Amino acid sequence: MDLTDIVQRGWDAVGSGDFDTLVKDYLEEMTFIMPGQENVLDGRQSFRTALDGLVDILPKGFEITGLQQIEGAEEVVPIVEWNSERIASSQLTVLFKFKGDKIYEERWFIDTEQWKSAF
Repeated sequence: MDLTDIVQRGWDAVGSGDFDTLVKDYLEEMTFIMPGQENVLDGRQSFRTALDGLVDILPKGFEITGLQQIEGAEEVVPIVEWNSERIASSQLTVLFKFKGDKIYEERWFIDTEQWKSAF
């Protein structure tokens, strides 16, 4: 299985709200770095717990409208096109770093000023 397939399976799990399936592709000692790079979650259980509040941390009307994925050696970088009630169109990127077929780091890159204005 390609690494992009693993990441796509994760996007599909998020879309269906199946967070237990999503976290199976992460190592126990994973790290999640949120937009702005200041908020960090350490460990798969912390990440899983945060997913229960996902609807609360996304802008109202958040929708992914396009997705392209670039695979490198032990990493995948999706380019995500999105919109919300206050943002007509934007993009963000996410870096997924792998050890074998498991994600050990997920790091979001987004225009934080625009992101804040979406709320």
